[in-house]
Formats: sequence, C-alpha cells, structure tokens
Amino acid sequence: MPVGIHKLIVMRKNVQKRGNMSERKYIVVLGDGMADEPIAQLGGKTPLAYADTPALDRLSKLSEIGMVHTIPEGMKPGSDTANLSVLGYDPKIYYSGRSPLEALSIGVPMKDTDVALRCNIVTISENEAAFEEQTIIDHSSGEISTEDCAVLLEAVRKELENETYQFYVGTSYRHCLIWNQGKVLELSQPHDVLGQVIGQFLPEDPALLFMMKRSYEILVNHPINKERKRKGLNPANCCWFWGAGTKPMLSSFEEKTGLKGMMVSAVDLLKGIAVGAGMGVAKVEGANGSLHTNYEGKVQAAVSALYNGYDFVYIHVEAPDEMGHQGSVEKKVQAITYLDQRVIGPLTQILDQDKISYRLLVMPDHPTPIRVRTHTSDSVPYLLYDSSSPKKESWNYNEMEASESGNFEPLGHTIIDRLLGK
Repeated sequence: MPVGIHKLIVMRKNVQKRGNMSERKYIVVLGDGMADEPIAQLGGKTPLAYADTPALDRLSKLSEIGMVHTIPEGMKPGSDTANLSVLGYDPKIYYSGRSPLEALSIGVPMKDTDVALRCNIVTISENEAAFEEQTIIDHSSGEISTEDCAVLLEAVRKELENETYQFYVGTSYRHCLIWNQGKVLELSQPHDVLGQVIGQFLPEDPALLFMMKRSYEILVNHPINKERKRKGLNPANCCWFWGAGTKPMLSSFEEKTGLKGMMVSAVDLLKGIAVGAGMGVAKVEGANGSLHTNYEGKVQAAVSALYNGYDFVYIHVEAPDEMGHQGSVEKKVQAITYLDQRVIGPLTQILDQDKISYRLLVMPDHPTPIRVRTHTSDSVPYLLYDSSSPKKESWNYNEMEASESGNFEPLGHTIIDRLLGK
C-alpha cells in the first residue's frame, strides 16, 4: 500500500461527511516536464515508459490516450505557456510573461506600468576569471530551501533595492524583481544555458547586468554559502533575471468552464495562474517543487477540495521537470514513479471506493528531455479516463503508444474540452 494511504482514507471519510458532492468531478494530474526521448540507459525506453507505474498501467487499459501540442507556434516552450494551455487559456491571447504570473501568487502589488522579472538565485562557477567568463552550474542552487534563500535575497535587497527595483521572496530559488516603469526585454532562461559560459547570455540592460554582477560579489562569500560549500552543496551565489512581463489579465476559470477550481502546486507560477483565473490555491505543508515534496499532502488537499464544494482540481508535480534539468535519468524515473504511486494511485483509489463519478486527465505540460536538460516544444502524451464510461484497450501510457494511438489535439488550449466532454 502506498505511503500515507491509511491517512488519506481516514481524511477522506472525515471530509466526505462535511462536503456536498456534485454529480461529476474533473481532475488534472500534471507531471511537469515528464515527457522525454528514448534513452539508451533505459533500454531505449523513455523514463515514462520505463518507470514502475501500476496506477497508470491500470488506467491506460480503460482510457483514451493520445498526443497534444501545448506550445503555440512561435512561442518559447515553458511551464508558463504550457500550463495556460492545459487550463484552457490560449497563450497567444493571455500570456504577458512568466514572472507576472508568479508575482500574483506571492501577492506582489503590480501597477500597469510595472514589469516583473523572475529572479533565480543560481550557482555559477567561482574561478579566477571575469564574471562574464563564469559558467552556470545549477539553475536551482541544489534545490535550496526557501528559508536559506530568503536570507540571501535580503542581503541583495539591502544593497540593491531602490524606488525603481524591488525584490520579493518566492519559493526555494525562485524569486521576483519588480521594475518600476520597466521594459519587457528578451532574457535568457538559466536552465537553457546550464554548463555554458554566461557572457553571451547576460542582459544588455546596464542596470540589470550591474545587479547580477553585484549580487555575485554579495553572495559568493555569504556565510550561508560558505556553509553550503563545506557540506558539498552548490552555493546560491548569483541573481539571474529572466521571464519579464507586464501585469496579466486572465479571465475567470469558473465563468469559462462553469466549474469551481482548485490549484494544488508548490510552484509560484502555477499558483499565480490560479490567482489570476480566480481559482482557489491549496496550501500544502512541505510542498516544495522538489523530488521529495509532500505528495500525500497534495492528494489530501485535492480530496478535501473535491469533497467540499470544488468541481475541478489541478494537481501539479514539479519533480520530473527538475530532474530533467538536472540531467538525472535515475531521479526522473523516480519522480514519475512517485507521481504514479503516491498521487494517482491513492487519489483514484479513494474516489473509486466512494463511487465518485470523475474524469481524469494525466499529462505533462511539455517535454524536458534528459539529453538537452531543458524544455522542448514537442507534443506530449495525454491519458483521459472516465470512471463512468471506462474503455477496453490494450495500450500503455507512454510517448510511443500515445503517438501510435492516432489521437491528436493540435491546440493545447482545447485539451480541457476533451476533459469536460465538450
């Protein structure tokens, strides 16, 4: 029995007594960056095909599988555009930049004239060369804790913050910079330049470049980083700005779909999309976007929402994407195994035991192939299950068989119509 299932069943019984159940529930389980390419180390299988996924193996025989293209032509592949698509928002209409969505999540007050930028605190090399000749080693600084990173950001803020630039703490290595009367600039994503010399990827804007350089000088010998290096951990030694955009204007999810929705995610981007769309945002203690997040807590939050007035839940798991960026085959397989055995399995078991009618969509937002360690625009596999009308199929849920199924959704923002049975 998966870890925490007894606890989940007890919790389910309790919330059921308080909740008013509607006729049908709708669920998305989003494995961020889960799709990949065949890997020799896995016998030519993808991580999704290789992982131990008993829940998905069972569901695939009862479900529709296929491929969906989540990234509109001409747009960069990212969790921002892709998750907007999955939720039914055409990125070509609604996308105004990544960081503004995250700013919504952490309650940053944005004016119409403000520009928000993602402020990652990353790991760059600490050799004797000039700043421009350093190499970016880790976009997540070893998945540093929010608590430690907040201290580091405060050190940067004390020296660099002014009326034009304000810093805000996010989650883990992911933070926010608000630029008053700013400009929306093309800036390089740090996870796209891992292992490369940073000079050609630095911002042309002199103020942003100065702050990046100065942040390195502030952080390189910070006590927290000295301790991290002593422990063999990657130091969080430089601010990296990217994802610039203006204040987002999303329409109401409930008005679009007729469903009251809840977001379950550790990631500020997803929480921000939910806030902008008027959805609820679950608070899950210990959810951190890493491989060792609180999977059971996410299921608890989803079940509680479904049993207490919500019609739709979106369970987002960041771990497969992070392991793809790290280039770890073993850890990406583990992340998919956890998603199956600690989220999908317990969730469907509880709903089935209570004879709840539900439709479930399982999919990635985009691929994050181990080979390139960043996002691509390739189509991704989906699985659509209807508890009230199970199919009889012989296939398994993976990239190859989903592609061979013949089912294809060319516009990502319409996949939600399949989920809703429209």
